[in-house]
Amino acid sequence: MNNLKPKHIPVMLQEVLDNLLPIDGAVYVDATFGNGGYTQAILNAADCKVIALDRDPNVLKRADELKKIYGDRFDFRSGQFGDFAQLITEDIDGAVFDIGVSSMQLDQGERGFSFSKEAPLDMRMSCQGQTAADLVNSLSEKELADILYNFGEERKSRQIAAKIVAARKTTPIMTTTQLADIVCSVVHPTHQAIHPATRTFQALRIAVNNELGELQNGLEGALSRLKSGGRLVVVDFHSLEDRIVKNFFNDKLGKSHGVSRYAPLVDSNITPTLASASKAIAPSAEETESNPRARSAKLRVAVKL
Repeated sequence: MNNLKPKHIPVMLQEVLDNLLPIDGAVYVDATFGNGGYTQAILNAADCKVIALDRDPNVLKRADELKKIYGDRFDFRSGQFGDFAQLITEDIDGAVFDIGVSSMQLDQGERGFSFSKEAPLDMRMSCQGQTAADLVNSLSEKELADILYNFGEERKSRQIAAKIVAARKTTPIMTTTQLADIVCSVVHPTHQAIHPATRTFQALRIAVNNELGELQNGLEGALSRLKSGGRLVVVDFHSLEDRIVKNFFNDKLGKSHGVSRYAPLVDSNITPTLASASKAIAPSAEETESNPRARSAKLRVAVKL
């Protein structure tokens, strides 16, 4: 144990610990380091080692802080969790993923993840590559509409895409508030509803960072490094992510995607690699009351054969 106070309390922290079950001498991977909340809690729960991954260069200062406290028990490796199998070469006892944008990234308004503060339309978790502004100013109307519909589940994707293309003919769309204003001209706010731009910003963020492809690759990589009996814990925040996790676990249990969800078929051509996988676990009422970000969270855990 130590006296270093956490920067923030990550979503479903107790449930993560209850399902990861840290033990002395074991090796765990925090695939989405962020502010280090899960990493610190795991290191405090047992005399174990944690290897943390993150592609965001802004987390390096926090990683250095934890390194000074935990020494050789903590190892940070820069990179995206889609490259899990390349970044982690050793066998591990467990891994945890917290999918999506981190609280730290949302709080850094200048990063362009949120529409609540005017900032460059960036959204890059790695601070490298194409920005959201690049996408909204270069993609065709159909390509934009497909991104908004497929990654944001935005029902008015075509109308928003048309407005974006019309607006950029006059002035390039370079800031968060420019884009949010365009979306709000199509999607009008309703009482107690989410902000009209929420789904559009989510969709662009997912596209910029290839989040769904990274998730699939990360899960495959983690499973390949887990020891027998190793535990894989995933916290996600929307249906697109959760569907990938659920289907991945079902596939690795040896279940095919049957017509009826009540009678999953077993495909004899699939060799199971998971011993068990839980149904989605929701956060407590107390947590959702105190932390609005937790409201949409779901946790799933699987155990390797």
